[in-house]
Amino acid sequence: MRKLDRLLRPRSLAFVGGKAAEEAVRQSRAFGFAGPIWPINPRRADMAGVPCLPDVASLPEPPDAVFMAAPAGPSVALAGELATKGAGGAICYASGFAEADEAGRALQAELLGAAAGMPLVGPNCYGMLNAFDRVALWPDQHGCLPIPNGRGVAIISQSGNLALNFTMQARGLPIGYVISVGNCADVTPADLIEALVQDPRVSAIGLHLEGLGAIDRFSEACLAARAAGVPLVALKTGASAKGAQLTLSHTSSLAGADALCDALFARYGVARVHDAASFIETLKLLHVAGPLAGRRVTSASCSGGEASLAADLAERAGLTTPDFPPASQSELEAVLGDAVHVANPLDYHTYIWGDGPAQARCFAGMIGAGFEASILILDFPRADRCQAQDWQVTLDAFIAAHRASLPAQGTVRMVASSLSENLPEAVAAQLLAAGIVPAAGLAEALTAIAAAPSIGEAWAKPAPAALPAVSEPLAGKAVVWDEVRSKAALAAAGLPIPRGTVLTMAEIEALCGDETVTLPVEFPLVLKAVGSTLAHKTELGGVAMRITSRAQLLTEAQRMAALSDRFLIEEMRSGAVAELIVGVGRDPQFGLFLTLGAGGIFVELLRQTEQVLLPASEAQIAAALARLPFYQVLQGYRGKPGCDMPALIAAIAAVAAFATAHADRLEELDVNPLLALPQGAVAVDALVRIREAGE
Repeated sequence: MRKLDRLLRPRSLAFVGGKAAEEAVRQSRAFGFAGPIWPINPRRADMAGVPCLPDVASLPEPPDAVFMAAPAGPSVALAGELATKGAGGAICYASGFAEADEAGRALQAELLGAAAGMPLVGPNCYGMLNAFDRVALWPDQHGCLPIPNGRGVAIISQSGNLALNFTMQARGLPIGYVISVGNCADVTPADLIEALVQDPRVSAIGLHLEGLGAIDRFSEACLAARAAGVPLVALKTGASAKGAQLTLSHTSSLAGADALCDALFARYGVARVHDAASFIETLKLLHVAGPLAGRRVTSASCSGGEASLAADLAERAGLTTPDFPPASQSELEAVLGDAVHVANPLDYHTYIWGDGPAQARCFAGMIGAGFEASILILDFPRADRCQAQDWQVTLDAFIAAHRASLPAQGTVRMVASSLSENLPEAVAAQLLAAGIVPAAGLAEALTAIAAAPSIGEAWAKPAPAALPAVSEPLAGKAVVWDEVRSKAALAAAGLPIPRGTVLTMAEIEALCGDETVTLPVEFPLVLKAVGSTLAHKTELGGVAMRITSRAQLLTEAQRMAALSDRFLIEEMRSGAVAELIVGVGRDPQFGLFLTLGAGGIFVELLRQTEQVLLPASEAQIAAALARLPFYQVLQGYRGKPGCDMPALIAAIAAVAAFATAHADRLEELDVNPLLALPQGAVAVDALVRIREAGE
């Protein structure tokens, strides 16, 4: 773990450059930084009223953190001077490095060399805000407030402007750190996660990521966050660079970098959201309540329309709105009377509007249901045109009900406005002080509630291992093993395959011409043309199924003769609960990954797949299967038998084991289909693409 304490929690600051450096000095002074501030510029007398030093050598002592706002070229020498001086770390604001062109990449390498191990954030970044210690290494206005006591979230962003935007939120989120990382030439998000989780003031960490960097380091950082009990939320945009598209197998076409990001986040319990508003709301929920234990939601509002909207949005988010348990149902009916139909989501009507004690009893009944999330939907009126006394009565009633019965671990209480602008920031602050999440926007609130259990569910399982470092691209030429060789290799790893044998055309003719010769496989059987170039045999006419006679066997072999002189005859397996594809692909960033999905002829049509990064445990395989849309079919649907789940998982694990054992050479493989049977599982087709020694 890198030591970033001085950089992240500095007691002295230096600023080098011109206009941007001066603005950063101004922001640190306005933020109330109490330590020494040393501006450096040989052509200025002062920056924002603070006297300038002429150069780095004139610093009275090594600064803990430096904001470097010199141009790209001079930043290289400056980094060297600061490293020699013993600075604790630096922010490199300048652009014109690796994000620009090849010359910029070379300059960035020089910058790292000059830094000589001194932690360097950037280049091409906006800087850092630390609201706990009133540090603003930041060349612009920002919206953060100091947090002299208490806790707050940390935000790490690869976009400087998005980082700035996050600081301007008016949703009540207490932000303790904002760090813009830019090119991540030295200090990476993984480094920052590992450092920030050691700060007990950090309640949760939000990640805006355009790329993940080294996957092994990122997985280690996720495990460090888990060990410290600090939840992670990711707003992942873009896609990692992918190698040349492989079209030999289905696996490579079914998995993209974004799906592999999802697999990574699922493995380590990182909640993923897809928009900035949900990002802020999820961080807010985690700041107050931490990860949730489930997805059951109840809500209360004085409107049937709001109740209906809550039900619709909850279902869309993957949440459930169960009926109230009998005790809660009775309590609510007693408070609301016969005129109100008690159901979840609850429309308590306006009969008790303005009656604080009655509302408190109503909200206590809803909270008493014990669901993971209890929401009061409340939109405050415009402060410039309206009065909010009755709304405040409702709010106070909910706070009173909350305080009378504090939430259990893994549950949350929330006040959500249907429109984000209808929750005033002052109200949000009041709710946060009471331990209630102020949610600006009902849709965003429910998205946050849906995201938070993914962390809790992952943390409830044994911690997975960190992923291995991705090896360099494989050398040499890849070869394709035909079905027979592929199946034999996978069978040796434990994958069940049908009984079968390989015959030439001459052997088939002899076999079919002599009724006294015993068939190696009983009817009905399957006939397949064999060859390393026959990746998609069905489309080429190289497969004949349900053959029931020698005459039919000969006819089908003769039809396929143009494709190959080698044929595989196998027992015909039927009665499958479902057909799956089990594939392994290789991504330049993520390494080997497993693809699971609907197989057979429907693989490209349905495109129902889940990815699992390798190596993978049987538990991780089982979890991925459970996320598939057709999982209910595997379990048994509408009275039909389910599959032998332990056998299916064991078969998939055998494929994963083969891939892991050949990680240095394997390019990709397909098992399609893998038949999930009521008893057992069997792979009826397979193809391996691998780099062989000497090729």
